[in-house]
Amino acid sequence: MTAAELGFVALTPTAFLRRSAVVFADRTAVVDGDRRWTYRQLLDRSARLAGGLRRLDVGPGDRVAVLAPNSAMVVEAHHGVPFAGAVLVALNTRLTAGELGYILGHAEAVVLLVDRSLVDLGRAAVAASGRTIEVIVADDDGYEALLADAPPLVEPVDDERSLLALNYTSGTTGKPKGVRYHHRGAYLQSLAMAFHSGLGPESTFLWTLPMFHCNGWCFTWAVTAAGGVHRCLRAIDPGEVWRAIHDEGVTHFDAAPTVLTMLVADPAAAPAPAPVTVAAGGAPPSPTLLDRMAALNLRVTHLYGLTETFGPSVICEQQPAWRGLPAAEQAQRQARQGVPNVLGGGLRVLDDDGVDVPADGATLGQIALRGNNVMAGYHLDPEATAAVNRDGWFLTGDLGVLNTDGYVELKDRAKDIVISGGENVSTVEVEQALCAHPAVSEAAVVGAPDELWGEVPVAFVTLRPGADVTAEELRAHVRTRLAGFKVPKAVRFGELPKTSTGKIQKYLLRAGLTSERGEPT
Repeated sequence: MTAAELGFVALTPTAFLRRSAVVFADRTAVVDGDRRWTYRQLLDRSARLAGGLRRLDVGPGDRVAVLAPNSAMVVEAHHGVPFAGAVLVALNTRLTAGELGYILGHAEAVVLLVDRSLVDLGRAAVAASGRTIEVIVADDDGYEALLADAPPLVEPVDDERSLLALNYTSGTTGKPKGVRYHHRGAYLQSLAMAFHSGLGPESTFLWTLPMFHCNGWCFTWAVTAAGGVHRCLRAIDPGEVWRAIHDEGVTHFDAAPTVLTMLVADPAAAPAPAPVTVAAGGAPPSPTLLDRMAALNLRVTHLYGLTETFGPSVICEQQPAWRGLPAAEQAQRQARQGVPNVLGGGLRVLDDDGVDVPADGATLGQIALRGNNVMAGYHLDPEATAAVNRDGWFLTGDLGVLNTDGYVELKDRAKDIVISGGENVSTVEVEQALCAHPAVSEAAVVGAPDELWGEVPVAFVTLRPGADVTAEELRAHVRTRLAGFKVPKAVRFGELPKTSTGKIQKYLLRAGLTSERGEPT
């Protein structure tokens, strides 16, 4: 099918803003501190961002990176960068300059939009990238000047499968992989998120979820499609979240269970004046946490997805019949990962031979997904792309069981990824950092349960003969190489359990931590 055929229009999530600028022209679109503008103004600024980028010789397919906390500039970049025909690369603000530099280089970025609070980190990342990158700072002399006299530009999208964004995630090798998002997938995923969350023009969406995470799970476009309010939150502050809920009429937010734990424990916690829809990703929220959230009039739905699936591809769809179940059983069902979202093309649990496991809630297998919300592949990495492709099904690397009602439930992670506070930590990457210390012979890193963060990385280290180093010294060493959330919460010394072929038995390390009481030491 081509764009010339009757009735065909290529799908792109930027179409939502063009519509909302007409239908909701004078309604508030963005609130960022004391700044706010309407949908008409958001379209104008986004189109002038595209025009400004073109003046910088940014052409179709060029990469434009953005390094900023949740702010109006990031909302505009999600529309203005594609308006220029360019590819958006939203950067994780928690990474080090070296990590960001690798991503900028791998993505071949030509422009970096950086918040004024992160200028030093941004410039250090550019230096580490080895590339010549134009840096535009979000202030009057930089970003605002770029927009001020730029002609509006909206490039048409002819190929809906063309590249819209690159989102980077750590792989099992420790090197970030660039996940390729196309316009079609982001458009449809945005509609799925709006549908499942019940977004509408009366909605106020509080940005507790980082916009750099899978483009904000595509809510950057979903809220725009609904004509709702983007209420920016530059940093997680439980007291500010509660103030926004009670004083600003917040109706929706997304977060990792870590943030939910902070909210229920905050002194300002008090039942919301109206029900608030909350989507929780990452580790499943505990039944106790779900009960506490319900008492505060926060209605939580658990989601599951990966960067490779545009964010949440599986949703724990709440069944009306569950309301009659005892509270403990309701919470147990609500903590499962669930079924494909309304966009999803399918969900399977496969054994090692690629055969579907029985839906008995007990037989373990690897979760596989397909649909329009599955990535187009890894950027510049055909081998990694082929490794996760089984006859058109995406192999997630996550292990789970399929229940008799069709709901999937995660049991383990085949990729050895630790999810700490909603952030993915590659254990191999941390192990490599530890082994770079001259005192370390070998290391293994696993996830330990943690009430606040869901899980945290814990390191087991064998020292070289005659070497002497403390746990704090090793933690400080890792901190010089990796982001803070990747630093092991604890370091333990001793011989590592191994198989007869010399493979470290991480499951024994995990089992030991799970069986212990209290915090790892």
